[in-house]
Amino acid sequence: MSLRAIIPILLLSTSNAFPQQKTTLTYSVKGSDTLKMDIYSNQDIQEKKPCVLFVFGGGFFMGQRDADYYAVYFNELVQHNYKVITIDYRLGLKGNKKKISPLNTKPLKEAIEMAVTDLYDATAYLIKNEDKLGIDTSMMMLSGSSAGGITVLHADWEKRNHTDITSQLPEDFQYKAVLSFAGAILSYKGKPSYKIPPAPTMLFHGTEDKVVIYNKIRLFNKGFFGSKALAKRFRQKKYPYYFERVEGMGHEVAGSPMKENLDDILWFIDAYVYKKKQYLIEVDFNDLQRKRTFNMRPVQ
Repeated sequence: MSLRAIIPILLLSTSNAFPQQKTTLTYSVKGSDTLKMDIYSNQDIQEKKPCVLFVFGGGFFMGQRDADYYAVYFNELVQHNYKVITIDYRLGLKGNKKKISPLNTKPLKEAIEMAVTDLYDATAYLIKNEDKLGIDTSMMMLSGSSAGGITVLHADWEKRNHTDITSQLPEDFQYKAVLSFAGAILSYKGKPSYKIPPAPTMLFHGTEDKVVIYNKIRLFNKGFFGSKALAKRFRQKKYPYYFERVEGMGHEVAGSPMKENLDDILWFIDAYVYKKKQYLIEVDFNDLQRKRTFNMRPVQ
């Protein structure tokens, strides 16, 4: 196995231009929110392909589905014959004035549930229109950055546990993989557990991340479990996963893998999804020349 992340490299997709084949659709209207999705493909939209459903970051109060920052990532996936679907979702913390803390997680919990509900609605829309939109519903993968990483981890967790929030999806439907960049799970029931083993999961996280917790913070049964804590849980239960901890970096890792780890991401999909490998992989990456660029604190 070649872990190309060991040396940051320039990859094939260096342009910030999005793939030319783009279709924009409305998948849901909720009150004053019209929720749209963009579908990127390298062929006619009706050509059935595996897809990566992407959720943007922004702290549940900002962000957009077509931010230029994601173009390299989307291009690389499209060039390798995947469809990329990126969605709007309601921003549950927009305008929130209350400080989020271990004693006040309700606003964050509600924002996560809102985002996951919208992600499920988008998934249901794609399933309903799979022939028209060329979606291989047996090969739907999730990917997300920061708040999006939290959302996709929650979406698979809720679905594997058949919770009430998943009712709009077919009972036998499951996502094929989860790729999370600086994500976490907010649990009110202690360590996250799964009735059905989770999808193969790829985790990236900076060890100094103070925005989305790298390890965990817990108060009785309520806890916020970051990538380190989730990887430990997956290893204990022998759930296939790949975890790269980026030493000394913070919330930069919510975005950097989408440019610096594209080969690893493609390898993960091939090995874990197509070849069904049962790998438990952890990678320590430390670039001594790399400087922090994201220094905001959670309160900011």
